[in-house]
Amino acid sequence: MLTVLLFGLELCNYGISILRVHQIAATTADNAARVRDSISEADVNEVLLGGKIVGEPMDFAGSGRIVVSDVTPNGFSDGRRGQRIVWQRCAGALNVPESQPQYGTSGKGTSDATLQAMGVPGNQIAASDNTAMVFVEVSYRYKPIVSSMLFGTPIIRSEASFPVRERTSETLNPTPGATASACSVFQS
Repeated sequence: MLTVLLFGLELCNYGISILRVHQIAATTADNAARVRDSISEADVNEVLLGGKIVGEPMDFAGSGRIVVSDVTPNGFSDGRRGQRIVWQRCAGALNVPESQPQYGTSGKGTSDATLQAMGVPGNQIAASDNTAMVFVEVSYRYKPIVSSMLFGTPIIRSEASFPVRERTSETLNPTPGATASACSVFQS
């Protein structure tokens, strides 16, 4: 009976962890897309902090990673037509292949058609002409509460995207005193 109870407890925790990872991805993408007029490093840092706060109950900052990408059409109408990643910022300490940007890094697609859409094949999304979108990738190494013998410590991933609303410039403006959340830095 105790074994069944512990398995049920671990199963519930795993399900809640999946739900929280999805919530972090959707909340981060929505918050970044809501920044109006222009966006700054301080704005992005606040959005990333918000994602980490949503994940506090599961130690997300130490065991997870958020990748925020701002994506627009690259402006070409010939064979180079595609999408481009205007800027990209990251937060979290998880440093495994699954936590790296899966669809390219900042600048990809700027001068060629190497980026047609973001997302896994069959579930891709692209920004419409004259618009932008925020695409968020979230990864989290599951932390069991009973034992890693039941489910192990898999990487849970989620992606979310929202169209940018009422922003006139996608250029990421510097903010005095704000440090860019570079994707080469892995820390809580």
